[in-house]
Amino acid sequence: MSIVIAGAAETDEVGRLPGHSTLRLHLEAARNALADAGMTKHDIDGVATVGTPGPIQIAHALGITPAWLDGTGVGGSSFLFHVRHAAAAIRAGMCRTVLITHGESGRSRVGAGRFGMGPDSLLGQFELPYGMTGPATSFTITALRYMKETGLTHEQLAEVAVAQRRWAHLNPRAMYRDLITVDDVLASRLVAYPFHLLECCLVTDGGGALIVTSEELARRSPVYLLGSGEAAESPIISQMEDFTTSKAFRLSGEAAFAEAKIGHADVDHLMVYDAFAHVPIYGLEDLGFVGRGEAGAFIAEGHTSPGGSLPMNTNGGGLSYTHTGMYGMFAIQESVRQLRGEAAAQVPGAEVSVVLGNGGMFASAATLVLAGRPA
Repeated sequence: MSIVIAGAAETDEVGRLPGHSTLRLHLEAARNALADAGMTKHDIDGVATVGTPGPIQIAHALGITPAWLDGTGVGGSSFLFHVRHAAAAIRAGMCRTVLITHGESGRSRVGAGRFGMGPDSLLGQFELPYGMTGPATSFTITALRYMKETGLTHEQLAEVAVAQRRWAHLNPRAMYRDLITVDDVLASRLVAYPFHLLECCLVTDGGGALIVTSEELARRSPVYLLGSGEAAESPIISQMEDFTTSKAFRLSGEAAFAEAKIGHADVDHLMVYDAFAHVPIYGLEDLGFVGRGEAGAFIAEGHTSPGGSLPMNTNGGGLSYTHTGMYGMFAIQESVRQLRGEAAAQVPGAEVSVVLGNGGMFASAATLVLAGRPA
């Protein structure tokens, strides 16, 4: 049985949406995805989402009585997990068509939950007391160790933001579109060494939704799921096996490539979660596209930019397009657009796209191999 993404859409707008509650973002994205798929709520018998509101409330608000639910919450990679789990459920006969939703008022905080980590958690006990107060301060540990061991320069790190702004410049929906230089990045405010402001993700509002089903039930422009993988390493960054590589990235990527039966030369387009500028560097290396310590130069040489050999993060990514807090949904959306030939900055002849999602601070990862036609 071939599993496909039969519908994919974001909220009407992304960015600053103070008039949208978190629930409204979910429902608006769901409405748009159903319309994109040529379906109605009556076609849906599975619902997946993460956080609050959860899948039960989303199903109730839409008037759906699901036979299958998934509330897996593992950070920004959750939506890639949901696609993988939905595919397994459909193949097992547990449901036929799954709606996956995301909505997050990350900037305006309308209907959003409070930030915080319990003092009895691993993070609360072993990292927060030492100043690890959020993603920027946590991710510095990995970035600095990587720079020390591989020789990655500040200029090469800045090139990640420059490359992704080149894509955002071509995308009318991107929050930031003005072209930038390495000097602009290094002149922006230092947030937490070595990260400057332009090397840190945006904080926005928005949402997206997907319809996952079998090829037989798809009605419009299906995108095929060729392979997937998921993995987790540690809930706290200090316990990573190696600060310079993500074990979860490697394992999920290996599983997805093996299931899809593809090699790196088959990949036309790549989306790597980019909460901070070093994460795409890890993604390129851990997925095996370049060797250890080579990703910084690879990006600086223009290979991931428009016209490059491996177009990456073609919507502008979390650094320039949008980042609501959990970004994985938007990475999948861009892959679908590219494979349908509908992207704002379209990659000519894109037939196979790989999406790599990160959850937490390298805590979880999932990889999807998507294609515009069946294997």
